[in-house]
Amino acid sequence: MNESKRVEITWPSLGITVKAELDQRNRALAQCLWDALPYRSLQGHALVAGYHLYHLAPVHSLLHTPAEYRVDRRTVPDGTLFCSRLQHLGIKYGELTEPMTATPIGQVVPEDLDALVQAGRDVWHSVYTTKKPVIAEVRREGEPSGHQLPRLPIGDPQLNELVKDVHAETERIWLDPPRELLDLHAGRIPSGAGSYETVLTTLLFVNGETRPLGYSCYGGLVRAALDGMPMPWLRQMTRQLAHTPAEFLGYCGLDTLWGFTQRLLDGLDRLDDHEDFVSVMAHMALYCNCLGGWNLHLFPWEAGEHLRREETPA
Repeated sequence: MNESKRVEITWPSLGITVKAELDQRNRALAQCLWDALPYRSLQGHALVAGYHLYHLAPVHSLLHTPAEYRVDRRTVPDGTLFCSRLQHLGIKYGELTEPMTATPIGQVVPEDLDALVQAGRDVWHSVYTTKKPVIAEVRREGEPSGHQLPRLPIGDPQLNELVKDVHAETERIWLDPPRELLDLHAGRIPSGAGSYETVLTTLLFVNGETRPLGYSCYGGLVRAALDGMPMPWLRQMTRQLAHTPAEFLGYCGLDTLWGFTQRLLDGLDRLDDHEDFVSVMAHMALYCNCLGGWNLHLFPWEAGEHLRREETPA
């Protein structure tokens, strides 16, 4: 990546586009992003850390590509771009409070920083208040927009069918909210989950289970496989980590996820190859992370509007 690599990040519904230069700090991560362009994704906003945009990038290799250089996100300039093992492309546009190390890959050009701040404010309004989705488009500078979700190969026919179905469902919900989550957020819960007919409690627990299922369980299994963990251990860890949260989420209304998980667990003994294992788990990770992104967008954050952080005296 010696030659200049510039990208455009645009939010068509906001009428805002910013340009960024990819740099040498984490060349492998930047190359992963560059090779995946162009794509579209639901734009999200940090809910705890501060003034930070992020969205799910359809890049399987972000789950495991090593980073060469790490920083405390709080200390770098506004406009810094990051790629993470959570499959996120993040952009800092103001103060951050979370002391988290991150892996920078580029920088928004100085003349577009004001536009970036406006995009951040508009996306926050979308996530926190209006619930009208904002779609981000990421492309190489001067090239057209587009979108395609990658499909990884797998040798076993039965598990290949599972991956085919997971890939198709991920494509279906990538830019459109899943019907199951819309029903859940509207209080249509066939199982009756939610003590005393409450909905907010169920939404909270669904959010709390979905994110680690993608981030930690499936993302972690991919990295463990590539680190050389023996196949019997990988199969056992999959059973231990995936079953309980997926079964609970199925009870709460995410039947498609639970169905995929049952098919995965039923065919787990057929997985005797690390490459196939990585392919299956990477597709499950991307699907769960997509569900998590939509859940964060749909969640009724304004329900806690009366709860405000107390300022700490200087």
